[in-house]
Amino acid sequence: MLVGVPSEIKNNEYRVGLVPSSVRELVANGHRVVVQRGAGAKIGFDNTAYEHVGATILDTAQEIFNVADMIVKVKEPQLSECKMLRENQVLFTYLHLAPDPEQTKLLLESGCVAIAYETVTDKNGGLPLLAPMSEVAGRMAIQAGANSLEIVNGGSGILLGGVPGVAPAKVVVLGGGVVGTNSVRMAMGMGAQVVVIDKALERLYQLDLQFGSKICTIYSTTDSIEHHVHTADLVIGAVLVPGGSAPRLVTREMLKHMRAGSVVVDVSIDQGGCFETSRPTTHQDPTYVEEGVVHYCVSNMPGAVPRTSTFALNNATLPFTLALANFGYKQAMRLDPHLMNGLNVCKGKLTHKAVASALQKEYVPAEIIINQ
Repeated sequence: MLVGVPSEIKNNEYRVGLVPSSVRELVANGHRVVVQRGAGAKIGFDNTAYEHVGATILDTAQEIFNVADMIVKVKEPQLSECKMLRENQVLFTYLHLAPDPEQTKLLLESGCVAIAYETVTDKNGGLPLLAPMSEVAGRMAIQAGANSLEIVNGGSGILLGGVPGVAPAKVVVLGGGVVGTNSVRMAMGMGAQVVVIDKALERLYQLDLQFGSKICTIYSTTDSIEHHVHTADLVIGAVLVPGGSAPRLVTREMLKHMRAGSVVVDVSIDQGGCFETSRPTTHQDPTYVEEGVVHYCVSNMPGAVPRTSTFALNNATLPFTLALANFGYKQAMRLDPHLMNGLNVCKGKLTHKAVASALQKEYVPAEIIINQ
């Protein structure tokens, strides 16, 4: 198979779909790889590093899309990239289609085979290709929140950990999954008062065992969310519905009761966000203020630490990339139903139930498409 790696073009996105060591594995398995010139430059991989392991360097994204059987990326294709996709071409990347009808429309029209990292599953029901970036985003969320709390950035001027004689900040984490757990760990390490809210009692039990009395675990109800958001200095939105739109847990009315200069960090923004007032921002212009509350809603948070993020992502995606290249997408999915769960768009059909439901479009089970 001929695998193509274009440069990422989303705002301030410097991650790359394949690092040289991953390219080497593909070449060793008999595949060819083409990489766009400069694709890995920002994270320390020049063109020579890719050529040394057997890749061919092409100058433009259009050349990559024209020749590749499979495109491996990091972020969802921008509209210009969607228009380069062709029928039966495999696209393996994050997609986040639920809040993005325009991208969905273009992918359907292209006839491509779009496999989303964020809906590939594992035997335990986890999301192994989302987890590495969720770990990064969860840790970054606390850094971003702490920075946004500084008065020069519009915040209320509170230090997360306080100092002797001065109370620490209250950090509320909505969701106890991978993002939430990593946010809790970072906030706790910085000395903040931490409350984590989740609707899964088993997950709250696990967090209690892991962190003990250093955090407060609360069962999720509208009442509990409202109470703790009102008194929070920093709220981390870390909720997820795999493939679907994030639930809007925090209303505008709740934010009105927060202290002016409080901060919300919406890690769920890729899936539409869990605050009523959320809208996507960029690393270039990461925050805005509504109802007196600073909103940090960057939709590609791990892109700020692209070297760490790229290696973490490649560690998780490489086995699936190899399977797709070695067997072709149909056979690879027949052999691995967890990979089949990653199929979102195929030959003009939506094949992920949560995505189709969020977009109110017709759903065709992946099994039907794969076995045609």
